[in-house]
Amino acid sequence: MTERDARPTEQRDPAFSETQGEPQETHNEARQHQPQEAGAEADADAVQENGAEVSTDATPAGVPEAAIPELVIISGMSGAGRSTAAKCLEDLGWFVVDNLPPALIPTMVELGARSQGNVARIAVVVDVRGRRFFDNLRESLADLDSRGVTRRIVFLESSDDALVRRFESVRRPHPLQGDGRIVDGIAAERELLRELRGDADLVIDTSSLNVHELRAKMDAQFAGDEEPELRATVMSFGFKYGLPVDADLVADMRFLPNPHWVPELRPYTGLNEEVSAYVFNQPGAKEFLDRYAELLRLIATGYRREGKRYVTIAIGCTGGKHRSVAVSEKLAARLAAEGVETVVVHRDMGRE
Repeated sequence: MTERDARPTEQRDPAFSETQGEPQETHNEARQHQPQEAGAEADADAVQENGAEVSTDATPAGVPEAAIPELVIISGMSGAGRSTAAKCLEDLGWFVVDNLPPALIPTMVELGARSQGNVARIAVVVDVRGRRFFDNLRESLADLDSRGVTRRIVFLESSDDALVRRFESVRRPHPLQGDGRIVDGIAAERELLRELRGDADLVIDTSSLNVHELRAKMDAQFAGDEEPELRATVMSFGFKYGLPVDADLVADMRFLPNPHWVPELRPYTGLNEEVSAYVFNQPGAKEFLDRYAELLRLIATGYRREGKRYVTIAIGCTGGKHRSVAVSEKLAARLAAEGVETVVVHRDMGRE
């Protein structure tokens, strides 16, 4: 089964936007993509893959039950937050497949079972635009139940007023409105999804939720006792080359003496032990590192609570060669020691 981008994320639920304080659904970064819509016509019991038939009737031979992945099916109203919910699961380590035809869900589970534990949790986003949607979905769910697959259905709901507001804010039509109005498309979709909503294990009403509140609800359901992981990029840079446009936090090291004016240190960078020692022997350098690391612990707790998973910390000096590099290395080591997944980038080192 190929993984192709049949439909970009921002075209799935474009109306779920933060422009009106509502959750945003424009996540494209590392999403696993789905087969083409033509796959929706595949028979629920078997599909063709590279000319060979892959049976979905039973647990794959030689695959223990413990290897069968946990499955979450995400559906609901267009504009209610499907892709935001999916992105949250992706950040929690789930393998996310967007807009997979329901008939292929058992095959996806089978492929996960054959991954030898590498794909332990799968989240599938489905909507009503696929042909034979409910016939295929019912057959697929029955197939999964017969195998004892642990599966849950998450249904994203929202009021008509909220959905209309979101679609109008992005100036896009509802996918089912045809030649009618947005409210006509919402009504048609709500009727089509009525049965699925009744079967859902978790219904989340996003009418009054923003993106952070929706992510918090998903975390509460699926993160378990583990605290959501935070990933940090620590970037050194030179102010003379401009601020990093993607920086969340910026610290200025120009309050420390510049090794550039020490002839024996000038040719080297902050990666050099002598340069680093010179920087941290200056008054205030060690105190800054201690207090900034403490401040980052406080900020990181708030970021996790608000559903923010990635943070870029920019450390600057004049040229991005000595002070900012030395401090970035020490700060990144501190964060890594505290369990934060950290990457160090020296943006301007070598530009002089």
